[in-house]
Amino acid sequence: MAPVSDRGVRIGGASGGFSDRVIAIERLAKNAECDVIVGDWLSEMTMTIHGAGKIRNIQKAGSQPESLEESVKNAMFAENFIDCFKPAIPYLAQNKLKLAVNAGASDSEILAKLVKKMCEDAGHPLNVAWIEGDDVTEEVNKLIAKGEKFESLMHGKNLEEWGFDPICAQAYLGGLGIAEALRQGADIVICGRVADAAPTIGAAAWWHDWKPDQYDELAGSLVAGHLIECASYVCGGYYSAFKDLMKAGKHLNVGFPIAEINSKGECILFKEKHTGGCITVGSVTSQLLYEIQGPLYYNSDVVAQLEGIQMEQLGEDRVLIKGVKGLPPPPTTKIGITAAAGYQAEYHVYLVGLDIEEKAAFTEAQILESLGEEQLKKFSMLKFHVNGSSPIDARNQDVATVDFRVFAQSPDRDLLRMTNPDGFFRRSMTTFLEGVPGASLGNDMRQAEGKPYYEYWVTLFPQSAINHRVHCLFGKQRITAMGIPPKTQEYPRQQPSYETKDPVDLSSFGETVRAPLGYVVLGRGGDKASDCNNGFFVRHDDEWDWLRSLLTVDKIKDLLGPEEYVGKLIDRFEIPNLRAVHFLLHDHLDRGYNACSTYDTLGKNCMEYLRAKTVDIPKKFLDRGRI
Repeated sequence: MAPVSDRGVRIGGASGGFSDRVIAIERLAKNAECDVIVGDWLSEMTMTIHGAGKIRNIQKAGSQPESLEESVKNAMFAENFIDCFKPAIPYLAQNKLKLAVNAGASDSEILAKLVKKMCEDAGHPLNVAWIEGDDVTEEVNKLIAKGEKFESLMHGKNLEEWGFDPICAQAYLGGLGIAEALRQGADIVICGRVADAAPTIGAAAWWHDWKPDQYDELAGSLVAGHLIECASYVCGGYYSAFKDLMKAGKHLNVGFPIAEINSKGECILFKEKHTGGCITVGSVTSQLLYEIQGPLYYNSDVVAQLEGIQMEQLGEDRVLIKGVKGLPPPPTTKIGITAAAGYQAEYHVYLVGLDIEEKAAFTEAQILESLGEEQLKKFSMLKFHVNGSSPIDARNQDVATVDFRVFAQSPDRDLLRMTNPDGFFRRSMTTFLEGVPGASLGNDMRQAEGKPYYEYWVTLFPQSAINHRVHCLFGKQRITAMGIPPKTQEYPRQQPSYETKDPVDLSSFGETVRAPLGYVVLGRGGDKASDCNNGFFVRHDDEWDWLRSLLTVDKIKDLLGPEEYVGKLIDRFEIPNLRAVHFLLHDHLDRGYNACSTYDTLGKNCMEYLRAKTVDIPKKFLDRGRI
C-alpha cells in the first residue's frame, strides 16, 4: 500500500554509474533526509559487457549452479553495487527507507537473492523484490526471423545492414513495475535495464498511488528522475559555472540530490545538508539538458513535454521544477542490441616541437609501409590521430607535447596480439628507430594488446512483447505480471525541429567583441548511443534573444568546423523559460561508446569544444563578467 502522507515523497539520488562514490547509499540512508533512495549502475557500455557475459555463461554451463554462492561467482550484475550497499544496510533498516536500483544488469534475480541474504546475515531482514523483462534476446531473434527490420534510432538503417550477428538485447523498462513491488511491501527493488529515471517514477507513483493515465504527474516524476539519475551532476558536477564553486570553496564533497515530488508531479530539488556543490536554476538546467534528444522525452510509462518547463530558485540550494506536461507513452520502448564486433588496440607516440604536422605525416607513412598491403586489408579500422599542439615558446615541455595515437580494429584476433611478430603492434612500432626527431614511444603497451569490443544497435521494440513481471522474495513470493500501458500514442521517429521564431537582428545588440562563446553561454552535452546532444543556455533575458537568434543549425555546423561536421542531420528546439537552445547531432559519435574511435566517446567534450569557439559577443554582455 502507498504510505499515508500528504507531503511529497523525498527521493535521494545515490549513483550515476558504476564509477560513482561508494559512500552515497550509506550517507543518504544514515542522514534519513529522504524516503526512497535510487541509483543507476548501468550504461550502454556496461550492458554490452554484462549481456555478452550472460550469454557466455549460459553457453558454458553444463548445469544450473547448486547454490547461491556458486551462482554469484560468474553472475553478470554490477559488482561494485555491493560495496555501496553493504555498509548502508543497518541505516536502511533503522530508518525504514526504501531502495530501488538498476544494479541487477543481466542477473537481477541472483543479485536480489544475494541482497536478501546480506540483509539477513547483517541481522536486518528486509523485503526484497526484483524486476523481470529487460532481457528481450529471445523475442528479438524471433522477430528478426519473421522479417523485422529493427530500424536504428541513430541513422535509420535496418539491422540487416549492420553486418553483425546479435548476441543479446535489453529493453528499457519503465517505473510502474517498481511501484507495484513497493505496493506489495518491498523494501528493496533490484532491477536490470530500466530507464534511468524509472526508479524515481516508481517511487513517486507508489507514494502518491498514481494511476497509469495520470500523465502530467508521471511526466513530472520522469523529469525529476532525469535530474537526479546522475547523482551529483545536478549539484554542480559537470557544470559550466564550476569556477563559482571553486571561488566559494564548494567544489569538494559535492552533495547528493534529493527530489521532493508532490502529488501533482511538481518537484522541489535540494541536496544533502553540510555538503559542497550547489542546487541552482543554472545547475538544474545544465542537468536537464543532458542526454535529451528533443522537446519530447520518451519513457515506456509516459512522454514528457519539455518546452514549457519552468524553474524557480526558492532559496539557497532549493529549486522548484514545474510546468511539465505529460502525454500517453508510445506502444514501443527503446532497446539496445549487442553484437561482438572484433578486437581493438591502440598505442601512442609523443611528438614535440616544430613541424608537428610533417612529423605526424612522416610517422603515419612509415607505419603504413611497414604493415604492407596484405596486412592492411585485415583491419576494419586503422586511424591516426594528432591530438594537441606544440606552441612556440611553450612554458614547459609537457605543454609542447602532442599525442600521436594509432588506433586499430579488426575481426582478426591474431592480428592484434602483441606476441605476433607479424601483427599490428610489432610490425608498426619497428619504424620507431627510423622515425622523426623528438618522438617518444609511450611506456605502457597494455592497450596495444587487442581487447574485445562490441557494436551496439539502438532501436524500438513493442511493449506488448515484453514479459514485464515483479518477483517478490518475501511473504508468499508472488509473481505479478505488469501488462502493457492501457493507452498508448504513436509518435514520429523524427522529433520536432525548428529555428527560432522572430529572430532579432544581431546588430541591434550594439558593439561586439570577438570572444569565446563560453564567456557568456553555459552548456551541457551528452550521448545516446552515437547521437550527441548539446544544450546551450544563458543567464539573462536580453542574452536569450541574442542566443536564440545566433545559434541556428547552420551556425552550429560552422562552429563544429569542416572536420567535425560531416553532413549528418542536426535537430534544434528551444526551452524559452530556461533561456535554452538544444541541438541533437545525429550519429556524431562514431558508433557510440562501445566502438568509438575518438576520445569523445560519451559526447561530453563536444560542448566544451563549441563553447571555446569564438563569435561576436555584445560588449555589454561581456561587461557583466565572464562565466
